[in-house]
Amino acid sequence: MARVIGLWTSPAKNSGRMDARERVQAIEGHGLDGCAHARAGTKRQVLFASAGHLDDLGVEYGRIRENFTIDGDDVHGWPIGQRVRIGGAEFEITMVCDPCERMEAIRPGLQAEIDGRRGMLARVLKTGEVAAGDAVELL
Repeated sequence: MARVIGLWTSPAKNSGRMDARERVQAIEGHGLDGCAHARAGTKRQVLFASAGHLDDLGVEYGRIRENFTIDGDDVHGWPIGQRVRIGGAEFEITMVCDPCERMEAIRPGLQAEIDGRRGMLARVLKTGEVAAGDAVELL
């Protein structure tokens, strides 16, 4: 079963920092409470990344600015429109997250290396609390 092994929020845009959280409120139509990367009303409210891809690339969890690090499943196998329940919240997968030039600041060449493996973006469909360790349920 897939689980959340990392839960992250950013304190400020362009900070380059993601803070580990034990639990956080996902807010319908907005993103994660307290995350500067949340884009209310868009398809880009939260980012799911696969722990396996990050492990393969030698990248620390949270480093690619994901909100959820998922173990036990490849998030790139989740189709657009897939609904996901974690804790009390529900999400809808909206698009692939293409790697941007910010990946180069982590490590030269990472933008190309992580292509097709950065993660999947989603919007929050139902407000609820999520916590590190929560199971990921595909609906």
